[in-house]
Amino acid sequence: MNLQKLRELFLGFFRAGILGYGGGPSSIPLVQQEAVVTYKWMNDEEFSDVLALGNTLPGPIITKMAGYIGYHVSGIPGLLVAIGASVIPTVFLMVILVSLLSTFREVSWINGMTEAVAPVVGVMLFTLAYSFYRQSTKSLGWKSAVIISVVSIITFVIFDLHPAIIIGTLIAYALIKK
Repeated sequence: MNLQKLRELFLGFFRAGILGYGGGPSSIPLVQQEAVVTYKWMNDEEFSDVLALGNTLPGPIITKMAGYIGYHVSGIPGLLVAIGASVIPTVFLMVILVSLLSTFREVSWINGMTEAVAPVVGVMLFTLAYSFYRQSTKSLGWKSAVIISVVSIITFVIFDLHPAIIIGTLIAYALIKK
């Protein structure tokens, strides 16, 4: 058992968990930063695969990604450490924030602060999506990436198809294509 790897897993997922205010989607770019850039546990393509797989399964995305990445890095101990590190900040922050927000809910700057979180999360998600799009244009070519993106958006918006079905279909397509 490599204690240094377990320490890195704890720190990486603890940071992502504590800074990912707003739920799982806001944590994804933070996990990507830790897993790909900071600790180099995987590359962008592997991270994209983990994210796609995590989106097809029920439950919070951050814990699914933490479990997979933790296991990938350090087996069962890594899985347990990564999931624990991603959950601990949420539990403590929820207890603290709920008590503070209920105490100071009438203060205008508190209301403004909570409303300002949504655009920040939107920018973080756009940055992550753009990074994935650039990566897909490299591996698929820009024409295929544009076609798949447009078809996915149309299928989601016009036919109101659940994203998990679209992701699952694209995974099946990729497996058949290989």
